[in-house]
Amino acid sequence: MLPTSVYRSLGLEDVLHKVMDGRRLSLDDGLRLFRCPDLGAVGALAHEVRCRLHGLTTYYVVNQHINYSNVCVNGCLFCAFRRRKGQPGAFELTVSEVAAKVRERLMEGITEVHLVGGCHPELRLETFEAMLRAIRQVRPTVHIKAFTAVEIAHFAHLEGLSVRDVLVRLKAAGLDMLPGGGAEIFSPRVRALLCPQKLSGEGWLQVMREAHQLGIKSNATMLFGHKETLEERLEHLDALRRLQDETGGFVCFIPLPFQAKHTEIRGAQGPTGVDELKTIAVSRLMLDNIPHIKAYWVMLGVKQAQVALYFGADDLDGTVVEEKIGHMAGADSDACLTRDTLEHLIAQAGLEPVERNCFFEQAAASAAP
Repeated sequence: MLPTSVYRSLGLEDVLHKVMDGRRLSLDDGLRLFRCPDLGAVGALAHEVRCRLHGLTTYYVVNQHINYSNVCVNGCLFCAFRRRKGQPGAFELTVSEVAAKVRERLMEGITEVHLVGGCHPELRLETFEAMLRAIRQVRPTVHIKAFTAVEIAHFAHLEGLSVRDVLVRLKAAGLDMLPGGGAEIFSPRVRALLCPQKLSGEGWLQVMREAHQLGIKSNATMLFGHKETLEERLEHLDALRRLQDETGGFVCFIPLPFQAKHTEIRGAQGPTGVDELKTIAVSRLMLDNIPHIKAYWVMLGVKQAQVALYFGADDLDGTVVEEKIGHMAGADSDACLTRDTLEHLIAQAGLEPVERNCFFEQAAASAAP
């Protein structure tokens, strides 16, 4: 931790004392941190909290991403992944093809399958139940993290069911956890600009509330660096914090830097490296009740993700194997990383690598198929 005099000179001495005492920061505190010109001072505060919670432990997971389809009824301007049915580049995997992708990696110690796609206009809930059962049949012990809150709401709309009924059916079919995607920025102003057809921010929060009430844990995300203000970022974080106070169901928060290269948002360049690190740090400081912060190497890049471990993050995500959403938007990171590479990146930073499962429980060094 830097000397108190540094924070006094930056007008952040009161924030320093709140952090050291474990007291909740206000939205105004968060705004002052975002506007602070001293990145190192903000990062030191976040690293203090990270070490208080986790010491030097830094997590990773041996996981497999599967995108079952990029066909989607929504027209989000920031999404380079989405295609309309029949459009060049559109794809949709059958249940058998999803199972085959899992089977291809059967000799690897994968503990988590991450399954998401677009809001397909035709695929029905029974197809997704069959996908979950097929994955479970191939890998009986794997954890399945599948379907964003946006997808869940879409399934409910197509079937004429409640969100709760959809979640109950998917859980019975093998769903263990929801990923955090689709949150973007909760601000109605920004959603009207960038994703007017998408589930609202309040709708996203309500799906997560229902999932948590059913005992289904989830992650949460924030897409930043496009058209949002700092105040809107903080309102997003506060909404997550308030829901976590209510349900306790969020496991990890993932700040996702906007990838500008192949998207349709004019004038949005994506965040700078400084903005990425400061956003991760402020997220750690604001989200006092969400235990883990992820430095998602796919969108940050491996080197920036490694640095982020000293700005509040305690997790690097995982091996991934085959990631499409970020890379189709222009992410220039590798397609996958090995367990050895992840451990090397963490150890080289002077931290202690620990393999986890999706619930951040320590995993065996090599999981059985």
